[in-house]
Amino acid sequence: MFQQVVLLGNLGDAPELRYTPSGTPVASFSLAVNKAWTTQDGKREEKTTWFRVTVWRKQAEMVAQYLTKGRQVLVIGEMQEAHAWSDKEGNPRATLEVTAQFVKFLGSKGENGNGTADAPQETGDEEDSEPIPF
Repeated sequence: MFQQVVLLGNLGDAPELRYTPSGTPVASFSLAVNKAWTTQDGKREEKTTWFRVTVWRKQAEMVAQYLTKGRQVLVIGEMQEAHAWSDKEGNPRATLEVTAQFVKFLGSKGENGNGTADAPQETGDEEDSEPIPF
């Protein structure tokens, strides 16, 4: 069996880097994926879906070093879990968790305003990556 999710969105916060007890780096961040459309009556609608993305090993350190809130990224990974919850107004919400195998930094390098002119444009764990079959 095989499943893969491709997400294009903006970071909702700066990545949080931590280490497992064995010393393996792991970073996580929220990713907002926006969808916009025009209804039949001409009204513009928009919906944002939030994902919680986890990144491992060398890629986690790169993400934590170069990405900041608002930066646009492309994430390719596996859907892990969905957690349902209710917001303050009682509306149903869900958190969708993804483990990234590949993260590509999009937009201009200085677009996020932090002056990271030498930031790489993509990351991926060589030891974990496989060619995409298309």
